[in-house]
Amino acid sequence: MKTVILLRHAKSDWSDTTQRDFDRPLNGRGERAAALMGQWAKREALTFDAIIASPAARVKDTLRTFMGSYGTHPEPAWDQRVYLASAAMLADVISEADDAADTLLLVAHNPGLADFVLEHVPDDDESALRDDVAEKFPTAAIAILDFPISHWRDFAKGCAGQLRRFIRPRDLDPALGPEQF
Repeated sequence: MKTVILLRHAKSDWSDTTQRDFDRPLNGRGERAAALMGQWAKREALTFDAIIASPAARVKDTLRTFMGSYGTHPEPAWDQRVYLASAAMLADVISEADDAADTLLLVAHNPGLADFVLEHVPDDDESALRDDVAEKFPTAAIAILDFPISHWRDFAKGCAGQLRRFIRPRDLDPALGPEQF
C-alpha cells in the first residue's frame, strides 16, 4: 500500500499585478490557513516519508508555514514539473518516487490536484468526499489517497485509489471559508 497526501498551496497575494505568477507569496488568509492545516496534520498524527513540491513562492511559503505548525519533516524535493502540472504529469512525478517512501506529501496547484483525484478515485466511490473534490479543491486543502501498489513505478494513469480524507481550512475554521460578497 502506498499513500499520496495532496496539499494545495494556500491563498496567494494578488496585490502586485506586475508580479509573475510563480513569484506570488501568500496573503494573510493563506498564512492562517496553512498554519491551521499544519496544526490539524499534527493532531491527526499524519506522517509522510517524502515531500515533492512545486518551487513556486506560494508553495514554499505554504510549506514553511504548514511545517512551522506541524513540526519535524523531511526536506522537500523541489520539482519544476509540479508547477501548474496536469494530473498526468503529477502521476509521472509520483511514479518516479523512491520506494523507501510509503507516504508522499505532494504540494502543488489546481486544477492538477483536483483532476488527479477525479482521475484516480472511481466515480462509484461510496463516500461523498469525491463529490466534495469535484465541487472544489480549495487553497490549503488536503486530500489523502491510498493506492494498492507496492512500488511507485507501478503507479500508472489508470491506477485507482481510495480517497480516505478530504479536509479544507473552512472545515476547521468557518472564517477561512469562501468570502461572501
